[in-house]
Amino acid sequence: MHEEKLSVDIENIVKKWEGKKGSLIMILHDIQNLYGYVPRATSLQLANYLDVPLARIYEVITFYHFFKLTPPGKHLVQVCMGTACYLKGASDLLHEMRDLLGVREGESTKDGLFHLEVVRCLGCCGLAPVIKIDDKVYSKVTKDHVADILAEYEPEEVAK
Repeated sequence: MHEEKLSVDIENIVKKWEGKKGSLIMILHDIQNLYGYVPRATSLQLANYLDVPLARIYEVITFYHFFKLTPPGKHLVQVCMGTACYLKGASDLLHEMRDLLGVREGESTKDGLFHLEVVRCLGCCGLAPVIKIDDKVYSKVTKDHVADILAEYEPEEVAK
């Protein structure tokens, strides 16, 4: 290992997994849990510290769908595409979300307020179709509800 200076948080993560098989992926999981994504600067520090090529770190990050290279939005918007939700119109909800937010699934809005994801099942099949924003589940959602739901999360106007 090189003597590259790491932040205290990252150093603690590395020490936690030091000497364990498959530690790189576990270190990356912990970094993502800390920041919500894997920052490039952290990847570079990690490569130097672990004496691992940066390309190897990016092979792992880009292979697994779980890892993100960009910061997530403030609010995580999940559209359920499980069978019950899909059959009851979830694809219409997804299209409306894309149009209103101006992003595709896996992307965050330019203002950093929302991050859109598709999930396979939220376990609320009797309430289908559902969307989840952060920890709140919205049930029996129609395309006409989407704008009002998103409006609940609009940033407050800053008084000048």
